[in-house]
Parts: sequence; C-alpha cells; structure tokens
Amino acid sequence: MRSASGEWEIPLGKVAVDTELAKKLIHHCHLLTENAEAHRSEHSLEVQLPFIYYLKQNFKFVPISVGTVGYATLERLGKGIAETIKELGEDILVIASSDMNHYEADDITRIKDRKAIDRILALDPKGLYDVIRAESITMCGYGPTIAMLWGTMPVRTGHAELIKYATSGDVTGDKKEVVGYAGIAIT
Repeated sequence: MRSASGEWEIPLGKVAVDTELAKKLIHHCHLLTENAEAHRSEHSLEVQLPFIYYLKQNFKFVPISVGTVGYATLERLGKGIAETIKELGEDILVIASSDMNHYEADDITRIKDRKAIDRILALDPKGLYDVIRAESITMCGYGPTIAMLWGTMPVRTGHAELIKYATSGDVTGDKKEVVGYAGIAIT
C-alpha cells in the first residue's frame, strides 16, 4: 500500500485515498504496510484511475501493489480484503489490473489466455494459480487477480462475464509477439 492518506494527481484532477478504508485494510490484512515506493515503477493502478474518474469524479480509493508472492499469501490478503468489505457493509469496487500472456505468437497467447480466463470466469483462484504455473502463462498481475477473487468471494453474486478479449496483434497486425488483454466483470 502506498499511503493510507493523501491524494494522487491524474490528468483529469486529483483522487483522494480513502483513509478509513486503508486503516481497516491494514487492520485486517497484516501483510499490508504503507510504502511510498510501492508504485514508483508500477503503472497498473494509475492507468485505471482516469477511467474511473471519467465515470465518477467524487470517489476515493486505496492503492495496493502486490509483488510476487505464494498462493497462501494471496489467499490471506484476499480474505483480509473480504473481512474489511464485510465489516464496512458498503458497496466497494475491487479492481485487479493485469495484462494477460506476453510476447508469444497470437495463436499460442490466445490458447494460454483462454485457460486463465476460464479459471477467472469460474471464480476459481486456486485453479488460476495452478494453470498459470502449469502452462507458463506470463500474466503479470495474476497475484492481484487471485487476491481479488478471494476478496470478493463473500459479497459477490457468483457471476463473472468476459466483456472483451483482444491481443495487441488485433491492433498492430503483428501476430508474431503479442500481449493479451481481457476485461472481466465480477458481480
């Protein structure tokens, strides 16, 4: 976690950190600590903020950066997020940001990505972890995705939907080395 207070400046304005939520997350997720350097070279969260801001200018957020850790740690983090959400009793949007498979041929990337997407759509955090490892899928944000799946488990309806899938090859025309992208909503 970068900071339990303050604001982030984005091209459209400033976005406040939700101090109350941050403190509760730290209380329930003993793995979380404030770390001003956590997002210095990590862009996955800050690229989401302008889109959210465009839809709703008056929102607060808590930035959490997840490094490379084992499955048990991701499960504990997710369960801490779930406890916090239950305690607050409010609707909270949880976003996990990640590219899918990286720098393989388009056909291979699509096969690998489909395996990971199927586990996310099945709301199966352990299955996602296992398929990432077994198939050598280079999904850089699998950790946050697994934590998000655990964190939303007690409050979701059990529905996941693939909104859109594409690879960089769909835009550039270069199918030799692509990156996969998936938008998935879980309610």
